[in-house]
Order: sequence, then C-alpha cells, then structure tokens
Amino acid sequence: MANNKLNVKYCVLLPIVLILTIFLMVVPTSFFGIDGLTVLQQRTIALFAFAALMWIFEIIPSWTTSVAVIVLSLLLLSNKGLGFLMTDANGAALEGTMVYTKIMSAFADPVVMLFLGGFCLAIMAQKYGLDVTLAKALLKPFGTNPKMVLLGFLSVIAVFSMFMSNTATAAMMLAFLAPVLATFPEGDKGKIALALSIPVSANIGGIGTTIGTPPNGTAVSNLETIGMSISFGEWAIHMIPFVIIMILIAWVVLQVMFPFSTNKLEVNIPENDKPTTWRTYVVWTTFAITILLWATEQLHGISSNVVALVPLAVFVCTGCFDKEDIKQIDWSVLWLVAGGFALGYAMLDISKGGTGLGAALVNAIPFGEMSIILVFVVAGLVCYLLSNFISNSATAALLIPILLYVSQGLSSNPAFESFGGTKAMVCFVATCASLAMLMPISTPPNAIAFSTGLIKTKDMLKVGGVIGVIGLVFAFVWLTKIFPFA
Repeated sequence: MANNKLNVKYCVLLPIVLILTIFLMVVPTSFFGIDGLTVLQQRTIALFAFAALMWIFEIIPSWTTSVAVIVLSLLLLSNKGLGFLMTDANGAALEGTMVYTKIMSAFADPVVMLFLGGFCLAIMAQKYGLDVTLAKALLKPFGTNPKMVLLGFLSVIAVFSMFMSNTATAAMMLAFLAPVLATFPEGDKGKIALALSIPVSANIGGIGTTIGTPPNGTAVSNLETIGMSISFGEWAIHMIPFVIIMILIAWVVLQVMFPFSTNKLEVNIPENDKPTTWRTYVVWTTFAITILLWATEQLHGISSNVVALVPLAVFVCTGCFDKEDIKQIDWSVLWLVAGGFALGYAMLDISKGGTGLGAALVNAIPFGEMSIILVFVVAGLVCYLLSNFISNSATAALLIPILLYVSQGLSSNPAFESFGGTKAMVCFVATCASLAMLMPISTPPNAIAFSTGLIKTKDMLKVGGVIGVIGLVFAFVWLTKIFPFA
C-alpha cells in the first residue's frame, strides 16, 4: 500500500506538478491577463504554484519543498542566479531581479530566530523538569471533579502551547492523562472529552503568542515588510483573551457532546525526577526573565526577536544547552517557515528588494470594489480548509503573502479600515490556520490524541467542526470589531 502511494506521488503527481510549473514559467506573460507583468513576476507565480501543489500533495516533506523554493528563487529570481535566465534578449538585466542575500536571509529571518529561541526554551524546560513541575502545580487547583479536571487539562495545555511546540505539549500531557483514562468505567463518554482536550487546547493555545505556532510568526513577519509591526506583548494582549474565551467554549462543547458519568478523577503527576542543580535555577530564572522581556517590549524597546536569542546565549554559555540538545531543535519547522518567507520576499515591491508581483496583482484586480466581508470569509475558509489537509505552517506561508497585497488593494475601500484593516485580515487568516482540527491528519496533536484509540474520526470531525465554526466566526468578530489591532 505504501509503495503504491509512493508510485502515485512520484510517477503521476510529481510530473504533473513539474509540467504545470514549467508551463507557467514559459507561457507568454499575456496568458495571465495582468498588464505589465514581467518575466520575473511570471516566474514568481510559477514558484507559488509549485509550492502550493507540492505542499498540498506532500510529494516530498513540506520542509524540503521550502528548501527547494528558496534554491529555485536563488536560481530563477536573484542577481546571482542562472546568468542566461537573468537577462533579456538585448543582454540587459531583467527588471526586478532580487539581491541573492535577500532570498538567503529567509533562513535567518527575525521570526525564524524568534522560533529558535522558543524551541530552546522548550528543550530546556523538558531537560530540567520545568514542564513537569509547572504541570503539577497548575493542575492541582482543579481538584478531582471530572468537569474541573477537563478544564484543568484544557487550560494547562493551552498555556504550555503558547511557549512550547504543540506536538511536544500534546505528547507530554498524554503521558500524564493516560493513567487517568485507564481508570474510566466502560461506557463513560467523559474519557473521549479528556482525550480530545489534548488537540483542541494545543491548537487553540498556540494562537496566544507569536511563538505559539508558525502561522502567527508568518503573519508578523509579513506585516513587518510593509511597516506594520506587532510586538510579542501586543499580540499576547490581543490574543490571549481570545484563547481564554475559546477554551471556555471548548470546555462547554466537550461536556455537552461527551458528558461524564464518573464523579471523581485523580490526576497523579509524578514528581520531577530530574536532579536540581545550579543549572536548574539558571533555566528557571532565564525562562522567567525572557517571558518578562517579551511582555514588556514596549517599555525597554528590545525586539522580541532579539530577546529570543538571549536564552540561547545564556544556556550555551552556562553549559545548560549542549551539542546533543541542538539535535532536538525542530529544524524542519524553521526551514518550512523560511520557505514561506522567501515567497513573501518575492512578492515585495522592486524598491524593497522583491519582484513587484504583489503590486502588479493589486493593480490588476479591482479589490477595492469587492465586499469586505466576502473577502474575509473566503480567505478564512480557504485557509481553514487547506490547513485541515496540509500543514498549517505551509498554508499560512502560501496564503498570507498573497492576502497582504489583497488587503492593500482593499485599502481604497473606506469600509476596510472599519473592519480592522490589513492587520485584522492577516491575523484573522493566521488564526484560521490554527483552528483547523477536523481530522487525525490535520495536526500532530490530533494524531497523538487519535493514537489513544479512544477517539473515532467522527468524534474529531464533530468536535473540530463545531469548535472550528465557532472559532472562525468569533475570530472575525474579535479581530474586526471587539479588539482589533491598532
């Protein structure tokens, strides 16, 4: 079966993707119906199509597609690319050629550094037992009432997911939850609610901070390219209340769909078995100071991206973080996000180092005449549906650079600002990516929860569908009317 899938991918899907990409690259520019479209902008369109199809079909791992996109951008769009492709018939350089260092800088984009710092904190928290200690302390107040235990797991997982990998958080909390699930009497639907609390809260919790999930970082990075910055603290102030409300909604939904029969639950998290040394205190202190610096960026003026490197420097200099820990960094996520940034750079105006494709699209399509609500709805639904089938990081990397220019086109419509403007649209789409949790394949936390054997696909569809629809509507209202970014 596995071999059949590989054969279909490599023998059918891959040739189709390559043929379509080459076709889009060599067809006359007039084919696209965009006045003034340059050769380099046409190649950028072809690269977008290549990335989209490769991510959707997962012919190769998502992060490898990102690396391929960066390399192809260097070869096809940069001033150090294939020489015979970078000049016109008269030997003059093509308009909009990108400086190659701009494309390569995607690997070290400030948001990539932000995630690197976040991964470092998460690895140290696990290595020195900070995660277990915090989980034990945070769950204790919720007692033994099953409904409150459910709320406890939802809350704790959401908090952890704001600063740790959703996958790592889900795996850790499942280890704590597994013994509890084993004590449930036969037929008690409450155990399904507890099992589903893992993916639901992990996915929702990541929305709370800029390092919680890659789509958030993608949104912030793309907004910065047009001079709209959102600090770590500003994002948290706006989105943590949203997360809290969504967690409470999820708590009610899970209880209604899967009510508890048992009256008492004991959650026994083992004591931290990691030895306490001076390095333990270094990790605790650095963790606390980093969070404080992130939350007070507007006071001290140090960018959250710079702050993210502080714990890395402290940990490596004190010996807390060694060469074995480097191997635990999720480089695939960093490279996946970098590929999306490279696509975003290519969309920029020529004056900012891009090909100018974004401006060409804005001028070619009458966005200003479109219904604002309709654009929000379509963008949100497309992002949500795609994220259920491919990585939400890949979806955000693909859609957000395009929507950034759609929103600029909408700026000519006076009503657009009343809906929160560009920031609202981009952040809404990033949020939609995190709300996608319909199936076991939608996110790693979903797959982890499904592995318990307690959850059926129909259960996940039902809960993911209800929470997803509520979340999409609430996110739109929250970001456009209740608490839009300034």
